[in-house]
Amino acid sequence: MATLVTGATGFLGSHIARKLVERGERVRILLRKTSKTSNVEDINAERVYGDILDIESVREALKGCDILYHTAGLVSSKKKDHKMMEEINIKGTRNVLSTALEAGIKKAVYTSSVAAIGVDPDGGLANEKTPFNLEHLGIPYVNTKYYAEKEAMKLYRKGLPLVIVNPSVAIGPGDIYLVSNGLIVWQLKGRFPGYTDGGINIVDVSDVAEGHILAAERGRLGERYILGNVNLTIKECLDILESFTGLPAPKWKVPYFMVLAMGFVSERILGISTPSFIAHDVDSARASRLYWYFDSSKAVRDLGFPQTPLEKTVEKTLRWLKDFGYLDD
Repeated sequence: MATLVTGATGFLGSHIARKLVERGERVRILLRKTSKTSNVEDINAERVYGDILDIESVREALKGCDILYHTAGLVSSKKKDHKMMEEINIKGTRNVLSTALEAGIKKAVYTSSVAAIGVDPDGGLANEKTPFNLEHLGIPYVNTKYYAEKEAMKLYRKGLPLVIVNPSVAIGPGDIYLVSNGLIVWQLKGRFPGYTDGGINIVDVSDVAEGHILAAERGRLGERYILGNVNLTIKECLDILESFTGLPAPKWKVPYFMVLAMGFVSERILGISTPSFIAHDVDSARASRLYWYFDSSKAVRDLGFPQTPLEKTVEKTLRWLKDFGYLDD
């Protein structure tokens, strides 16, 4: 039997597929003919062409598979992508997981996000039981991941053997679209005039990939597991980059109203298009002042989820960005 990975050409999906192949598993990846394949060119996996919005192609891809990793999704803060995020993140998830239930899959691991959990209102650590409290912000990515997870749980209650994982901000080699590593690139290119309130949880992408495999092996059905590591303020993140590169971190704290105003002018008036969740857009401004702090102890305890030291993760991420030209002027 085979293992199917959706979204394998992406950042996280490619790490999962590579780890599975290295373990000697028979791996199949679902990809579109228009997908950028640089992340999977060296992976000895069967290619099946299709689209998660085309349920027949998903059905064909699942034939002969007993394990599914559904990592495909769209991460964007661009207004023009809002409708497509609904299609891919919600409808696409429903398509893949309902077809997996129909196919009699033995275990399905769905890649959700800490965005679907919400944040602790007092700035403390959120966990798997924290009530979702962010819908009022109107951030499409956050809301689509929340509703996609609800769709996944509906299918679990219908009999799908499902485990949900909720990664935080993963960094590392292979982020060709700069979904997460963009924060690093922009800082090193001097694009940040200052820092904001708020904080994030950072984790090594290799650990997150390993966490998916551990979830398939040890995860309890119907449970969610936060895959994160270190909680840092935005200022602490920028100071860490300064310590590694010698390039000065911003010293000026930018008030929230200015961040929101700059995002509105850049995105909605000037039409500037920037990498997802980086800067200069309204959604990122709204999210920037929150403390996205999470407790990963459940995954560490129940799955054996690894916790690579942040310094090692930052070092190999910077090396990859430099080697592949992302830090060139």
